[in-house]
Amino acid sequence: MSKLTAKERVEGLEAVFTALAHASRRQILMTVHFRDGMTAGDIADRFHYAWPTISRHLGVLKSAGLLTEERQGRMRLYRVDHERLSLAREWLRWFDDPGPAKKA
Repeated sequence: MSKLTAKERVEGLEAVFTALAHASRRQILMTVHFRDGMTAGDIADRFHYAWPTISRHLGVLKSAGLLTEERQGRMRLYRVDHERLSLAREWLRWFDDPGPAKKA
């Protein structure tokens, strides 16, 4: 992620946080992470959403770069892209230090 320009970093952060703004997408991302990958059908079965809803959420997560998609015949296997997720972790680290006003 360090090879990104400042503009790419800002655009990436916007996409990541926009994708994570929806509770269902956060749940999908966490479930895919803990299962070390899932097919679209397994995700749909797990969350009991209509197929268009799952497809839309997966599309948003994929567009944000948070999920990778690997085709296996007719199935698609989704996995979390931890490198892309590091953008959010990097940004959140700014809040680890309370800042000069809080130290006094």
